[in-house]
Amino acid sequence: MKALPGDFWDTLPLGEGVTPLTRDANGLAAFNKPAGLLSHPNDSKDEGRALLTCRYDKEAQRFIWKTADGAERWLWLLNRLDSATSGVILTAADEKLALAVREHYLKKQVHKVYQALVFGRPQKNFEHWHDQLAVQKSHGRIRTATIGNVPAQTSFQLIKHTQKAFSTSLVKLEPRTGRSHQLRVQCAKRQLPIIGDQTYGDFALNRAFAKANKTKRLFLHSLETSFSYEFAGKSHPFKAAAPLPREFTAVY
Repeated sequence: MKALPGDFWDTLPLGEGVTPLTRDANGLAAFNKPAGLLSHPNDSKDEGRALLTCRYDKEAQRFIWKTADGAERWLWLLNRLDSATSGVILTAADEKLALAVREHYLKKQVHKVYQALVFGRPQKNFEHWHDQLAVQKSHGRIRTATIGNVPAQTSFQLIKHTQKAFSTSLVKLEPRTGRSHQLRVQCAKRQLPIIGDQTYGDFALNRAFAKANKTKRLFLHSLETSFSYEFAGKSHPFKAAAPLPREFTAVY
């Protein structure tokens, strides 16, 4: 691996509200992405509201920016979150490292933990969800249905139920597969719509909740990502955790 410039991490043009979480000696780094920011810009007009506010090469899956002295810098994106979802997102400062970690994602060797605030109370405190989904992508939009042939698996756990003005539950979700909108669709299927979900949620409850709590967001957060990866002939453990946003704790 080519040595990074000493000021590499200081030159990152981080998006508004993006905070560094951790990084290792190989250049693998995790950031906390706030809700409302894109994982990467889809075109130049989106650059101001993405993880990094700079140009993005979709084919290479890397950000490109220049320092004050004109030096070009690159950072590879390793995973994506929907713009409405907050939490852990990973990057790599080296192309070979990026390829190595992406291989772990492809092989389902990355452990991911999410937390969500949902309407209602689950019938069971623990469950393992198995569904067959249908994922459609058209004109840059993704829609996922609960009747299809794409397997989706998630481990579910109730953390806390609260009965105030609304019946809400804080839940832990550990996806074993990585389908588009998987967690949102699986929750909605079980009459546990994620609060603020504008596609699969309960629209009337969303409006009432937003008005009562003075907050409007999708209450889905990527809490933790962990795995061990092989690079440069060695195994390297990596773990990143993003604290639950205050919007969650203010509600429950």
